[in-house]
Amino acid sequence: MSKNWSSTLRLPKSTLPPRPLPTQHKEYIKKCADDFYKWQAANRPADDTFLLHDGPPYANGSLHAGHALNKILKDIIIRTKVQQGQRVTYIPGWDCHGLPIELKAVSTEQGKTMTPHAIRQAARDLASKTVLEQMDSFRTYAVMSDWENRWTTMDMAFEINQLRLFQKLVSRGLIYRKFKPVYWSPSSGTALAEAELEYNESHISKSAYVRFPITKDSAAIPGLEGFTGNLYAVIWTTTPWTLPANRAIAVHDDLLYHVVRVGEDAYLVAEGGLERVAKVLLGEEETPEILATVPGSQLTQLQYINPLQGKAAAPQPFIHGHFVTPDSGSGLVHCAPGHGFDDYLICKDLGIPVSAPVDNDGIFTEEAYPDDPSRLKGIPVLEGGSAAVLELFKDNVLNVHKYRHKYPYDWRTKKPIIIRATAQWFADVDNIKELALKALEEVKFVPESGRSRLEAFVKGRSEWCISRQRAWGVPIPALYDANGDAVMTEKTIEHIISVIQERGTDAWWSDDAHDPAWIPASLQGKSPFTRGRDTMDVWFDSGSSWTQTDRQADVYLEGSDQHRGWFQSSLLTRVAAMAVQGPTPDGTTNAVGLSPFKTLITHGFTLDKAGKKMSKSLGNIISADQVMDGSLLPPLKVKNKDRDPNAPPPKDALGPDALRLWVASSDYTSDIVLGEPVLKTIHQSLTKYRTIIKMLTGSMEQSARTTPLTALDHIALVQLKDTMAEVERHYKNYEFNKAFSSLNRWIANDLSAFYLEALKDRLYCADGGGVLEPIFMGFLRMLAPITPVLVEEAWEHRPVWMKEDPSIRHPLHQLYNSPLIDSSRLSYDEAVLRKDIPVLMETHAAIKAASELARRGKVLGSSLGCSVVINAPKDSKALSVLQKYKDELDAMFVVSSVDLGGAIEGEPAWKYVQDFEMGGQGCQAWVLPPKDHKCPRCWRFVAPAEDSLCVRCEDVVGEGVQ
Repeated sequence: MSKNWSSTLRLPKSTLPPRPLPTQHKEYIKKCADDFYKWQAANRPADDTFLLHDGPPYANGSLHAGHALNKILKDIIIRTKVQQGQRVTYIPGWDCHGLPIELKAVSTEQGKTMTPHAIRQAARDLASKTVLEQMDSFRTYAVMSDWENRWTTMDMAFEINQLRLFQKLVSRGLIYRKFKPVYWSPSSGTALAEAELEYNESHISKSAYVRFPITKDSAAIPGLEGFTGNLYAVIWTTTPWTLPANRAIAVHDDLLYHVVRVGEDAYLVAEGGLERVAKVLLGEEETPEILATVPGSQLTQLQYINPLQGKAAAPQPFIHGHFVTPDSGSGLVHCAPGHGFDDYLICKDLGIPVSAPVDNDGIFTEEAYPDDPSRLKGIPVLEGGSAAVLELFKDNVLNVHKYRHKYPYDWRTKKPIIIRATAQWFADVDNIKELALKALEEVKFVPESGRSRLEAFVKGRSEWCISRQRAWGVPIPALYDANGDAVMTEKTIEHIISVIQERGTDAWWSDDAHDPAWIPASLQGKSPFTRGRDTMDVWFDSGSSWTQTDRQADVYLEGSDQHRGWFQSSLLTRVAAMAVQGPTPDGTTNAVGLSPFKTLITHGFTLDKAGKKMSKSLGNIISADQVMDGSLLPPLKVKNKDRDPNAPPPKDALGPDALRLWVASSDYTSDIVLGEPVLKTIHQSLTKYRTIIKMLTGSMEQSARTTPLTALDHIALVQLKDTMAEVERHYKNYEFNKAFSSLNRWIANDLSAFYLEALKDRLYCADGGGVLEPIFMGFLRMLAPITPVLVEEAWEHRPVWMKEDPSIRHPLHQLYNSPLIDSSRLSYDEAVLRKDIPVLMETHAAIKAASELARRGKVLGSSLGCSVVINAPKDSKALSVLQKYKDELDAMFVVSSVDLGGAIEGEPAWKYVQDFEMGGQGCQAWVLPPKDHKCPRCWRFVAPAEDSLCVRCEDVVGEGVQ
């Protein structure tokens, strides 16, 4: 009977568990995140730093997978920078002001009966609690940061910095107050910026064709000299509720307009809109009778009556409008300068007054219908307002219909907004736009498409409405006199800041309205002044966060929606505050860089497995915890007979590294899918990593540091070197998914299928040599930015001899490109070896292909159960290369013997061949039965007789290797 030789083998012995133990996550995270951040801050050079400035998440509710995507991407970046030898600064921040927090802390109805100070306290308490909860969650992702020095936009220091920034913009004449149309949210009770809108593509409006009677000089139109009927202007509107604010009708000077007879009356219609309007006026069948055709320029001498203006109302003008086209409606446009941006601009230039008879709640005021205010007063314009207005128009309504179109909504309340003229504070963007665009020329964008997107938002903006009518925010430091006129200068702001520093921001609301302490001495006694109640747009809050740092950030990274949000507000505030007014001697605008960021990185949104955007309404939001605890995957199959049959099956929980690897493996520059199929692939990769690490930690021998290196070892080192360089390049380019792919390709093709497979015989049965230690270290360096918890765990389970050697540094502390092996041990010329490797790999592939044919023929199991003959032309490069390594080919190809160029003797029991080409010359790899007997210890077919050891194993066993 054969002897059991297993006790003589060097089988792997590792303490690494097959799966991560959740009970140890906290300990490993502390080491690889919190402790590591402190270590690098103390040990990386102070003169080579990297600053990633945090785009503050909103302190409103629990985190989801999108938050994890954002924070982990940032963490991967700073970890790669530490590997490259830099000291990183990453201080987390939170956006804490604004309407969502205020509404969550205090309901709309509650807020109406509460003081601003009480509202602010409730909002502050909620935000403070949420910041701590979110921070605890972020830390479970193994995100490293200076958590203790976190900042929030509600910190006193932050608010003072923000007010100082605002003061600088005031001193430069970039802040002004104006009564003009703004986006207004009745559901929020405040003005909104463009960045706070989202668009509903399926909004339905009550639209109408309405006529206005023309009152003057209609006879002056050629062709109407003898016309005695009524002449009307036809307009089409999707917002009939704005008709009370109508102050003009716009035509285009260069368009032609028809006068169309309908019974005894006539109607003005643009030539290009005649077909549409004729169906409204005459029905489908009748052909319109055209009395006259005139250019639009001739219509501007006409006037008309708006019936809603009251019996004493003066006639209103026709005006030229550059925006008028015949493509929709009648080609005549109703202008309400209090409810439209184009309307406002064109009427402002002509001195036409602005009216907007709608209050903060979106309800008509009594000015909407002077003849009988009760008919419209108190009606919400978006809920019955249009119907009520059309009822007042009576016979002047020609047609009413539903119209589906794109319409702006409040992104917070998900309800439609209106455009409404109010007195608001604005920042002048027009004056700094070119400087902002110039600053972007020096910025690197990832992906590059982000450049045109951000530039388009900047180009399309002329001013920024920065005032909000809410209590929870940073006050706009304006004082108002008895007439309601604002006073706000650099000196008055300086005084207000000094009082805030003494009393706190809340005192702006809680102090008595007439407290003289807020009034600077220069204004004392001139007029009774009161403090304003407007707060700053939260985008101005977060956009001021660059003031938290003393230099330009190396990277800003956020979602692609921030091109119109935080990226833009940060850029505009920095340019406005820091731009040199006029060119410097070297012809540039600013020597230090006007942009707050050197590199701007954007990521997409998270999608469910069906490719749908995650949202609360769809109920498909996935939390990061679900990824980490394995609840999105099928439960594990457990074979333990002692397990309680009533207990729920254990989850396939791989912890924070599963979450992190999902992020690293995804192309974040577009939207990212998260679901069971993706996570199964991620878990397979993580399991493969653990398997390799377990094998490495169980097989590394201290003696391997002094054993001679084989050609196989040198090839493995070259492959490792190339892969590390490729992975590093992808890390530097922020292409983490490509780094992940390169790493996995090396594991599958070079490490597992080639080197480790070939090395097993030497590891288990011979001298235990090889280059496992350099591979272990190189592997962990590549993993360190993406799976730091696994790296920490692998380090914890390294062999005892490594733990006892203080010269071996923690892989997280190592520089990425520091040597992995003493160069004096390398005996092969790398340049020559690189030329030879393709021949060896091509031959290896051919042998594997032929072996697979033998397996299909059911004559071969293990590859050791065959011998190989390589036929190649005598003068071929292939044969020349293979001859150089002939003594190692059997071990390298994991077969029992390799013959080069020899003939196949006799007629073997079986044979299989694979043809292949090298350098244009044909070669063959023959797989044949083995020549000798199977060694019962190493299983190679190189023993002289059945059940006897091979020569090598005899020597090893004789040396007493256990």
